[in-house]
Amino acid sequence: MVDECLSHERSQHLDGRETVAKKDEAALQEAKPGFNPSDFFKETKEELDKVVWPSRQQLISESIAVMLMVTLSATLIYLVDNFFAWVAQQVFG
Repeated sequence: MVDECLSHERSQHLDGRETVAKKDEAALQEAKPGFNPSDFFKETKEELDKVVWPSRQQLISESIAVMLMVTLSATLIYLVDNFFAWVAQQVFG
């Protein structure tokens, strides 16, 4: 009796998942009629209109900050590389 109930519940559960999967597939097929360049550019423009662009001052200050950090990182890597080259020269040279 218990096995029959569990089997019945499992089949209902699987049927529910299959139904949901079939509905999802149908929705995807209906949503993809084909590529339409006009719609693509219209939707792209709509998305770009949502973007909050930085002000000129923000752009300049953040660009300077990025260049400064890149310069500092490159300098640190250069110094560490030279230090290890010097150590290797002392040990193996």
